[in-house]
Amino acid sequence: MNTNYLFTSQRLGFRNWVKNDLTAFAKMNADESVMKYFPKPLTKNETVNFIERLQNHYLKYGYNYFAVEILETGEFIGFIGLAYQDYETNFTPATDIGWRLIKSAWGKGFATEGANRCLEYAFITLNLDKIIATCTENNSKSEQVMIKIGMNKLTTFKHPKLKAYPHLENCLCYEISKNEWIKYY
Repeated sequence: MNTNYLFTSQRLGFRNWVKNDLTAFAKMNADESVMKYFPKPLTKNETVNFIERLQNHYLKYGYNYFAVEILETGEFIGFIGLAYQDYETNFTPATDIGWRLIKSAWGKGFATEGANRCLEYAFITLNLDKIIATCTENNSKSEQVMIKIGMNKLTTFKHPKLKAYPHLENCLCYEISKNEWIKYY
């Protein structure tokens, strides 16, 4: 078992990114089904840049979309975590919770379990007041995770970073406050 986890849930370990993540993460980001609700699959170089942005984000904020492994096997399954978002909307700047998992990890409750644990980390360890989550309007699986972790629909919006992708531009935003989360759990 990896001892470098920042925290764990029942089945998952959460950590910062390391160079050894590149191969598995690049393979995941190149999978068209994993990237269905994003503009396009990512190249290996784009994945390198993404990891660097995540590492820098961690240095600046103390959190990121954490690399996630299954505790029992140490298998890398993607990311679940938090990211500060400051693109132009009426609900940003805010800290976002998000996830992206390899196909073999779908349907096993990992996103919900991990997102629940990240909310606990956000509200208890980081003492944040509110968390948002966004997804494209047709990404019902992600929307279901948002609902399962106690988030409430805030609004629909046109994502300013997706203007060049009209089929993805219409998005949903959910949110949960620390007080709501405490009541929910």
